[in-house]
Amino acid sequence: MKIVKHIFAMLFTTASLLMTGCSDDDFVAVNPNASTSLTLSSTDDIVLVKDEEGETALTLNWTAPDFGFDAAPTFQVLFDLEGGDFSTVQPINAGNNLEKSFLVEELNKAVNDAGALTGITNNVIVKVQALLGKEAVAESGTQSLVITSYANTLDLSSTWGLVGSATPNGWDGPDVPFYKTAVGNVFVAYTELTDGEIKIRENNEWTINYGAAGSGGMEDDLIQDGANIEVTAGIYKITFDLNLLAYKIEPYIWGIAGSATPNAWDGPDMQMEYDPTSDQWRALVTLVEGEIKFRLNNDWAINYGGTGGTLAEGGDNIVVSAGNYLVSANFETLEYTIEPVEHLWGLVGSATPNAWDGPDLPFSMDYANEGIWILENVTLANGEIKFRSNNDWALNYGDDGVDGTLEQDGTNIAVTAGTYTIKLDFSVESNPRYTISN
Repeated sequence: MKIVKHIFAMLFTTASLLMTGCSDDDFVAVNPNASTSLTLSSTDDIVLVKDEEGETALTLNWTAPDFGFDAAPTFQVLFDLEGGDFSTVQPINAGNNLEKSFLVEELNKAVNDAGALTGITNNVIVKVQALLGKEAVAESGTQSLVITSYANTLDLSSTWGLVGSATPNGWDGPDVPFYKTAVGNVFVAYTELTDGEIKIRENNEWTINYGAAGSGGMEDDLIQDGANIEVTAGIYKITFDLNLLAYKIEPYIWGIAGSATPNAWDGPDMQMEYDPTSDQWRALVTLVEGEIKFRLNNDWAINYGGTGGTLAEGGDNIVVSAGNYLVSANFETLEYTIEPVEHLWGLVGSATPNAWDGPDLPFSMDYANEGIWILENVTLANGEIKFRSNNDWALNYGDDGVDGTLEQDGTNIAVTAGTYTIKLDFSVESNPRYTISN
């Protein structure tokens, strides 16, 4: 890439160039042939394994470009899949060093972010760019690698689902998913039900389905093509035991209570949701300065506190500062994390129930894919919408070109009445996008 850049001495006296004794009209032209030579620590096929996280997987070295004058550039590394042009990938900052070592987890994230398919070989390309200020003024040639990456999330999916008039999608589905547990052929689903009926079936089809063998109720044996199971409204854990052909339904929801929450210690609690990609309970929350604990079913009979990321039943209150957080808890391993989140994204506009003043309809974080936010089954009226952070107009996005690309402070997005799933994609910071689908 040949880029000619005029760099004025007075502008960069505190940055990368030092031009002593030059007048304001003097300039230095960057050598248009400036480049850097990239070498790899290995060109062998790389198989990344989660158990080896923390170990170095690959080291890149490169030479200092000859700009025709003394300069202190910074460098960035770019990975893409073979055939790509690096235009949609996120550069990885390497500072002013002439090498960058990637740990297993860092390289795995880089190639997955570039679109690699996990568990199979991917032909990957890599290059280095040199920057003066924010401008890339030299780059290396492209090197090729063959890398097998791994999925950084659990796959607890199963072929089984819960269907019925009491489920969110009725008898036609798609069904509420059952997830695998530590016991083979024992599955669990977490869902909110209304008054109605349910059955269990495989592959969203009626070919193989199970209903109650007896009178039904909160637990019973199952029989193929058995009776519909009557349920009342509530939030439940449904266990399906294919070994014993039995089911059990029990009220089950974890929540966050405490002085740092909107409803303090008496609740109702800030509801958490089950994340099958990590087998833990999570919630995006806004807290004030205070304390929190976790409890089951809005009741103190079973509650957890803790310190330093470790939970204990009936343990100490957890002290928190005011802010937005992703709170995660695993009640099997007794671990928790409280991670700051800069932006909680919401939907606002005349087409939403709360119009332009909010509060906004909150998006959920896609825990398996960084930078993706989803709002499912939202009912909108005829009108307009925008996306904004933290229920505030300081950072908001619209769409100037009606092309699915988001622009800060952009044009309102017109929608017609209907029920939609909306996805925000901030995975490439420089190219935010959105989709709206029925």
